[in-house]
Amino acid sequence: MKTAHDLVAAAKAHIQEITPDEAEQAIREVDVLIDVREADEYAAGHVPGAVLIPRGMLEFRLSNTPALESRDLRIVLYCKTSGRAALSARALHEMGYLNVRSIAGGFDAWVTAGKPIAKPQLPSFE
Repeated sequence: MKTAHDLVAAAKAHIQEITPDEAEQAIREVDVLIDVREADEYAAGHVPGAVLIPRGMLEFRLSNTPALESRDLRIVLYCKTSGRAALSARALHEMGYLNVRSIAGGFDAWVTAGKPIAKPQLPSFE
């Protein structure tokens, strides 16, 4: 019986992971940067320019959004530590997406590397 760790390890053997430093350049050239975490994680802070598509909705959202249907899109994915992003990248490869990369170590590695983060601004009622 496989564990979640086994599935992530198998996915990582078939995807391209990039370091946070490499991700900075990739993000400048990307068509879409996708945060596959949950909404509360995204709201607490995310990579600037990332769109939120939680892991559980990824395949459905890409299949039903015309702007994301092209299999030639340059996509970078990330999650908290890279497990969900690895599973997501593998799924997108299986769907025929040709240029998918995942940030090794995820958002935690991005923050540890001192990279910029964005947080949604709440409206001021003062």
